[in-house]
Amino acid sequence: MPKRISKELTDSNEIAFNVVQAATSESSELDAATLSKVMAQMGRKGGKIGGKRSMETMTPAERKRRAKKAAESRWKKSAK
Repeated sequence: MPKRISKELTDSNEIAFNVVQAATSESSELDAATLSKVMAQMGRKGGKIGGKRSMETMTPAERKRRAKKAAESRWKKSAK
């Protein structure tokens, strides 16, 4: 349990410092590898949903325009 401040703080810098100290005092036990795995799973989930959803909401003209642009960029890469 964090200690309570017994004196009244009047300086705004002291108040801000104490707020930041209280907010950051709880340390997270996640290591970088675990955090990376969790974030990758979240990204994959959103990516799977996003592609399907965009294809459902696009009109045939928009799909054609997107497909044409993708084909042009593929051919441009192989021509170099």
